[in-house]
Amino acid sequence: MDTSVSKRVEPSLEACEHVLLGREHLLRAVLADEVHARPSDALETPCRATCVAKLVDPDERALELRHLSDLCLGFCVDPPAADADHFVADLGPLKLKWERHGEFSGYIFIAPGLSPQPFSEPPVQHLPPGWLAAVPGRVLVAAHAKLVAVPPVNVDAAFLARHFGGNPVMGGDIGGDIGGDIDGNAGMAYTDFRIHADGFSRFLLIDKCFTARQAGRMLQRLFEIETYRMLALLALPVARQQSVRLVEIEAALASVTADIASGSVDDEVLLHQVTRLAAEVESGLAASQSRFGACRAYGALVATRIAELRETRQPGIQPISEFMARRFTPAVATCAAVSQRLRDLSERVARASALLSTRVDIARARQNQALLASMDRRAKAQLRLQQAVEGLSVAAIVYYAAGLVGYLGNGLRSAGIGVDAEILVGASVPLLFVAAVILTRRARRRMTRNEQQRDMLD
Repeated sequence: MDTSVSKRVEPSLEACEHVLLGREHLLRAVLADEVHARPSDALETPCRATCVAKLVDPDERALELRHLSDLCLGFCVDPPAADADHFVADLGPLKLKWERHGEFSGYIFIAPGLSPQPFSEPPVQHLPPGWLAAVPGRVLVAAHAKLVAVPPVNVDAAFLARHFGGNPVMGGDIGGDIGGDIDGNAGMAYTDFRIHADGFSRFLLIDKCFTARQAGRMLQRLFEIETYRMLALLALPVARQQSVRLVEIEAALASVTADIASGSVDDEVLLHQVTRLAAEVESGLAASQSRFGACRAYGALVATRIAELRETRQPGIQPISEFMARRFTPAVATCAAVSQRLRDLSERVARASALLSTRVDIARARQNQALLASMDRRAKAQLRLQQAVEGLSVAAIVYYAAGLVGYLGNGLRSAGIGVDAEILVGASVPLLFVAAVILTRRARRRMTRNEQQRDMLD
């Protein structure tokens, strides 16, 4: 029983020393093996395959691995390693291929042979009852495929209707030369891209001259087209929801911009409105850009896988590439357009906010200038008042000092010293005035110097 499990190789310093090459980069072996990871299966015609892709939350990863390990143990197969991100094993009547991706996990089950009726006995019937339904996650893709040899009857509308329930079918010759030579096509592929009553979509792959590896690659590409198509379209409901919000925000922004231009609304009110619009736009960006980015990536993968089919048109049947160009590509373009509108709207709101902030700053500068001018006028008035007070203070000082001199003169005269008190007072007044002026100015200079020193320390 052949099993293979992917394991992350942790290179050691000892393993990176070679006699001929010298010291190697620690990740050389890992990076070299990356292009060989998850190879396609070699398929023998005829066979049946089932692909299931489930969106798995991070907290379900451990449960998913445990569920897969239980399946392997039931078939006496070694389970995958705890750090494995893909796993291949033979489970008796069927082959299992499991791959873990960023937001989903894919399961492919392959069984040899065909069923009596198209898609009537899928490989998953060999799984334990209820195991597939109990796989953690939410089903996004479920598809049956069968690989058959060229049928003895013509591949016409009646033949395809038996496989696809009469639905319109897309497909054509695949695996042709780059130049499109029909004679060089290695097979044919058909699908209707619809979910049938059993919950699965369907793919029919006809082997004209496939090699085993080429058949495996073609089947894997068909499954990947379906899986990546659905993953890309997860962004479409988000785009439709954001489109409604965008119309409302754009109308509100146009109104705010008009109010800014007219100047009829208070700036604080406008600033509050612009801030609210900016918050709504940034909320929309945060809620959608991850999904829109994934849509672009998955859309590019779908286009690449379709190109790798090297499809050639058959008369009367729409090719898969043409169907995708008319149905899938516009949906991806819609998501890209909404994403760009959100980014453009964010820039427009930022410009409106900057314009309003400039207006508010100019108004504040004018208010500050008027306030400074008013403070300057008050300072000048205070200076004049201070000068007037100083003059009165000098007069008061001289008046009281002259009175003291008068008392001194009267005292000397009473002591018998011949001094005229009035002459003494009159002679002292000029001297007292000069002294009072000098003392007052010295005190003012000291106060000014102390204030300047406090300002410098602050």
